[in-house]
Amino acid sequence: MSNFQLVLPKLGESITDATIITWLKNVGETIEEDEPICEIATDKVDSEIPSPVSGVIKEILYQADDVVEVGKVIAIIETEATSSAEVTPQTTSTQNTTTSNLQGSEPATGNSQLEELRPSVSNRFYSPLARSIAEEENLSLNEMESIDGSGENGRVKKSDIVDYINTKNTPVAKVEKSIPVPTPANKPVAISPKPAARESQLDNGNVEIIQMDRMRKIIAKHMVDSKRIAPHVTSFVEVDMTNVVTWRNKNKKAFLEKYGTKITFTPIFIEAVTKAIKDFPAINASVDGDNIIIKKDINIGIAAALPSGNLIVPVVKNADFLNLQGIAKATNALVDKARNNKLSPDDVQGGTYTISNVGTFGNIMGTPIINQPQVAILATGVIQKKPAVVETEYGDMIAIRHLMYLSHAYDHRVVDGYLGGSFLRRVADYLEAFDVNRPL
Repeated sequence: MSNFQLVLPKLGESITDATIITWLKNVGETIEEDEPICEIATDKVDSEIPSPVSGVIKEILYQADDVVEVGKVIAIIETEATSSAEVTPQTTSTQNTTTSNLQGSEPATGNSQLEELRPSVSNRFYSPLARSIAEEENLSLNEMESIDGSGENGRVKKSDIVDYINTKNTPVAKVEKSIPVPTPANKPVAISPKPAARESQLDNGNVEIIQMDRMRKIIAKHMVDSKRIAPHVTSFVEVDMTNVVTWRNKNKKAFLEKYGTKITFTPIFIEAVTKAIKDFPAINASVDGDNIIIKKDINIGIAAALPSGNLIVPVVKNADFLNLQGIAKATNALVDKARNNKLSPDDVQGGTYTISNVGTFGNIMGTPIINQPQVAILATGVIQKKPAVVETEYGDMIAIRHLMYLSHAYDHRVVDGYLGGSFLRRVADYLEAFDVNRPL
């Protein structure tokens, strides 16, 4: 017999920790190799952690709602394999591990509020995520101590702090005192009726109350943060998609037979955007203080729907190194994983520019919100048949064309109208110039 230490694996380039959602196996239960042992959550996606070995769960070192750093041992599995030196299991508790991180590995920030949350002052446990939020919001020790925790053993969770901050920031109605005005005797005084009290949304019994799930809360915060951080400007163009529609209708069956994957409009959009980014690399950027970070990699995010109805943005990595067939395969694989709730944390990391296809819902156009920390996002509308003026060698003519609106929202801190509008027009130019005789 030997003990196998199961560590929280690397979940993506920028992911340093994750939250344990639930354990799928209990201590004493048997687990097979590649069988899921627990579910974890990052800021982007939920996923399962499979066991690399078969054996019996001997010890679980972290509980639900615990935030665990990548590389930490989360469980001990007793296996049938023998070894000359048995692995010593890590028995440090969650609280002790976090305390060690607080006192040693975390660099000093000089923030007095954060210092107040260190164990030397407070005996209450706060996760690294809770301390980070407290630092950002300048919450004092007294405030943190006053928050009722909904986690195990009264532990303060992220949602508890967010609820406290929202309540704290809600303005209190100002009560104005009425000043009596002297009036002549026996003169009637007009009395204004009291304003009717605002009816609470919950006072009406004919409602349905839906509690936001974890991902919806993350999406809500992400959208609010984006609007707060970036001044949005949106430009629009109408694109003649006739060549694209004609080529796809003619080749979609042969494309599937030859490459084993469907050809939708999304890979064609990604190809056009990738070409335009090469022409205008400043659109493929992020902002860090006073610095504009131009990304050399072109990683295109595509908004996709999860089974829960929430939206997520998986990323086609290095799209500029893929041909149309490669983009189609990568896109379809990501969309399929999203629909089946199989996305990994790495699948949604590293995006540099995002496309949202609002045409999927029959919408003609939209004003998308920038996916921070990116500086721009493109929305593609529904493709509709419309009469349009077409220039021919015989003069202008009215013809039925397949037209679509493109909406480009960009961060006006660093993207001005020239760059944002020129980039959008270039995407449209590439789509309109699509070769109707393009070979497969």
